[in-house]
Amino acid sequence: MLKFPFYVRWVSLKINIRNGRDTFISVKFDLSQNNKSTIKYLLDMKTWLRIFVFSVLLFIVLAGALLAGFIYKVKNGFPVSYDTEIPDIHFPQNQPAILLFSKATGYRHGSSIEASKIIFENVAKRNNWFVYQTEEGGVFNAEQLAKFKVVIFNNSTGEVINDEQKKVLEDYVINGGSLIGVHGAGDDSHHWDWYQQNILGAKFSHHPLSPQLQEAEVMMEAVRDTILTKDLPVRWTHTDEWYVFFENPRSKGFTIIYTINGDKIIPDGNILWLTDKNFGMGKDHPVAWYRLTGRGRTFYTSIGHDEAAWKQEPFVRLIENAIKASL
Repeated sequence: MLKFPFYVRWVSLKINIRNGRDTFISVKFDLSQNNKSTIKYLLDMKTWLRIFVFSVLLFIVLAGALLAGFIYKVKNGFPVSYDTEIPDIHFPQNQPAILLFSKATGYRHGSSIEASKIIFENVAKRNNWFVYQTEEGGVFNAEQLAKFKVVIFNNSTGEVINDEQKKVLEDYVINGGSLIGVHGAGDDSHHWDWYQQNILGAKFSHHPLSPQLQEAEVMMEAVRDTILTKDLPVRWTHTDEWYVFFENPRSKGFTIIYTINGDKIIPDGNILWLTDKNFGMGKDHPVAWYRLTGRGRTFYTSIGHDEAAWKQEPFVRLIENAIKASL
């Protein structure tokens, strides 16, 4: 008789050989109370294993849903609502009026928006301008918009004004108004052909992710507009989230003010299943440009991802000059 301990107190293995031919094997298990507990423990482990696997799968599903929701928000804006109530605005006499519009239904560059508001107030005070700050789209009506010299989309992302208000803004620019866009105002969440053609001149593709913020030398072009370039350095160093566009706005007739060397940054924007974003704009990578549109003017800069930009004197001066060139 052989004995093999295996989760039971003992196992008896008996082999009988009859007539040299027939073989019979009988096995006897004797379960002690301790071993019954062991089997219960193993069954409990299976239950916990099922719970663990289910929890992992649930986490993956929820994480995927959250990521898909975030991507949708960044690409389209969410939740989207339109403001149509006309605000009560007192326009001071003898002060050029600036509309600072910071509504964002897409990705919100909160730190940049909040830092910029203080800067715009200081710049306005220095130049005797009136700045009306809002995130309500009701101001985009023909009567009130005509009283502003400049409209600034201050990191405004997503769908922020309705089709009628978009048409009002288009007519405003064509008839002599000025539209300025800062950083997030240049992403692809606006779904507005006129806007893309007349302020950006190019379709947004992506921004780098590894790393997201990178240092680059900002280099001035040979620009004839002396108002725009006044007191601006020819070269300065800045760390930002450098937007990559499918086209170069230079080829669409825009006048470039500043560029970076796109070959000196890592433009890779690939993430998960998005594997076609590992490209840049090359050596000629514009980061600030403008164009005359109808009787008006549009200006855009991709600088301004976070509050650090508003601590850069050359950047603040660039925005100030862009406003002055519009007055």
